[in-house]
Amino acid sequence: MQAHELFRYFRMPELVDIRQYVRTLPTNTLMGFGAFAAITTFWYATRPRALKPPCDLSMQSVEVPGSDGARRSALLDSDEPLVYFYEDVRTLYEGFQRGIQVSNDGPCLGSRKPDQPYEWLSYKQVAEMAECIGSALLHKGFKPSPDQFIGIFAQNRPEWVIIEQGCFTYSMVVVPLYDTLGAEAITYIVNKAELSLIFADKPDKANLLLDGVENKLTPGLKIIVLMDTFGSDLVERGKKCGVEVISMKAMEDLGRANKRKPKPPAPEDLAVICFTSGTTGNPKGAMITHQNVMCDCSAFVKVTENTVTPSTDDTLISFLPLAHMFERVVECVMLCHGAKIGFFQGDIRLLMDDLKVLQPTIFPVVPRLLNRMFDRIFAQANTTLKRWLLDFASKRKEAELRSGIIRNNSLWDKLIFHKIQSSLGGKVRLMVTGAAPVSATVLTFLRAALGCQFYEGYGQTECTAGCSLSVPGDWTAGHVGAPMPCNLIKLVDVEEMNYLAAKGEGEVCVKGPNVFKGYLKDPAKTAEALDKDGWLHTGDIGKWLPNGTLKIIDRKKHIFKLAQGEYIAPEKIENVYLRSEPVAQVFVHGESLQAFLIAIVVPDVEILCSWARKKGFDGTFEELCRNKDVKKAILDDMVRLGKDSGLKPFEQVKGITLHPELFSVNNGLLTPTMKAKRPELRNYFRSQIDELYATIKV
Repeated sequence: MQAHELFRYFRMPELVDIRQYVRTLPTNTLMGFGAFAAITTFWYATRPRALKPPCDLSMQSVEVPGSDGARRSALLDSDEPLVYFYEDVRTLYEGFQRGIQVSNDGPCLGSRKPDQPYEWLSYKQVAEMAECIGSALLHKGFKPSPDQFIGIFAQNRPEWVIIEQGCFTYSMVVVPLYDTLGAEAITYIVNKAELSLIFADKPDKANLLLDGVENKLTPGLKIIVLMDTFGSDLVERGKKCGVEVISMKAMEDLGRANKRKPKPPAPEDLAVICFTSGTTGNPKGAMITHQNVMCDCSAFVKVTENTVTPSTDDTLISFLPLAHMFERVVECVMLCHGAKIGFFQGDIRLLMDDLKVLQPTIFPVVPRLLNRMFDRIFAQANTTLKRWLLDFASKRKEAELRSGIIRNNSLWDKLIFHKIQSSLGGKVRLMVTGAAPVSATVLTFLRAALGCQFYEGYGQTECTAGCSLSVPGDWTAGHVGAPMPCNLIKLVDVEEMNYLAAKGEGEVCVKGPNVFKGYLKDPAKTAEALDKDGWLHTGDIGKWLPNGTLKIIDRKKHIFKLAQGEYIAPEKIENVYLRSEPVAQVFVHGESLQAFLIAIVVPDVEILCSWARKKGFDGTFEELCRNKDVKKAILDDMVRLGKDSGLKPFEQVKGITLHPELFSVNNGLLTPTMKAKRPELRNYFRSQIDELYATIKV
């Protein structure tokens, strides 16, 4: 429209009338119109937008022709799995070298003392120290070879990464040990992996290792390198049984005086022997190569590229055990992108303080921690009004989640969720959970409350941590995402449980460059896990959902029959009952000569007393555990949850015993990865089980 036409337009009679009408309006009305217009403009400018998904969320996986129903990630351009993301990063050594470059020698590893800020080592400092440690190992006679195994017996701390990189610089292999394994399992691993040198963090671990040598259980152990300070008594004790006890600082100085040229590993070389703790028998040493780790890391980067690609601005909080592959893969991704890793102080009770000081942007978690967070948030909403506001706010944000929107700047964040977000440091932008199933209720609520991208993955040590992962933009819960780009997933029939691949159900099997090479010196166990075509049989039962995601619905192991022939998967039932507010732990038990299930329940010591008071019961924790009416109230709540969750009548327990002491690693009822040791639990509670079956009449 030309200027003279515009002038004529505004002289039109209709517009003149409007102008005259506006002049007659009161000033406060005009201000109201102006405010409304400003708010509307602001809303349009700042309204939340959904993240653009990397694929069609209604078809997140694709069936591979001629593969017997196997599915691959829809993010791939072909049926070939992803092996690497960066051309020059195919080993853990190369990943760290890339981190040195992209970080511009920025901060790498951080630690802190109580009530102190984090202190940082730069990437080049870490590389220099790693090279010194590796050179010292060579000077001590160890080989720069992928059949040279070095033990690490320590909590997460900077030295862990320095030692690991020192080994990788010279093609050596790391064998992690962790104290929750127990002395017997540690002895087994030291001998199985033929460890002659172990790095340990504290003198008590050195003493534990020396116990094995003195008792002639681990005669091959010759050197213990200690990270913390220690006394001359430990050195003398070592000398008496032929073990050299030396400080990490002395090893570093030795290596600095005898520097060797790096001998980096090849992708197919072993990187880690990760011993997994089974619920029965000795631990199994999963042989993990550099390619295994790097392709799993690359698949994560591929899935999240353009949404959360890590950078030098990112900070990871490291508290999940580095002895397990989940944390190792996450840290590998961080180091490859020049990000910072801040270690917790070593005491899980101080984790919240570490989070506030570190202010991480990346926060890997496990369901146990998420359940605690969820329970504590709702426990603090201790009035009807507070609970109503929390429910209302979470429902508003969950509605945004269903539209693909993730944010932490809504009205509800400012009013309700800001305190929760601040408790994690206030800067978390990515969380990822794995290692065990997480309740859909808990995951959905925390996605809404925390306002960050929150991924759920599934896998196991034998496929290097992950084989499926949420796709950005799909913030629905109740599934473990689509196959990762580095592997295929297929379901195979489990006829005895009536799970058939033709119906989209069956045992989850994985194949790809992230699948391990087998168990160390254990061909029989390897053959149980890997079939002749290279498929890893996980023992988990999965189901394909219509959108191409995978849902874990059962477990092949730990199933048993009741007297009428019904198959029972106790872990599925336990996961339902754990949502009962006063329940901390539950062990569901059944027998083939009995027609019903019973359970041993450990109430939550922090919740039971207040929960019981609301029901009209008073007493100490121990008194309430002995109260028959309290027991009935807890059983009723569990059965209600079971009914709401669709448990069949024969899957519901008919009676429970309340036990005041938590199942733990120390009392031998849990594995180091916090899984129930079912045979031990059966034996431990034999008298209570027999009493329940003798007194309950169905």
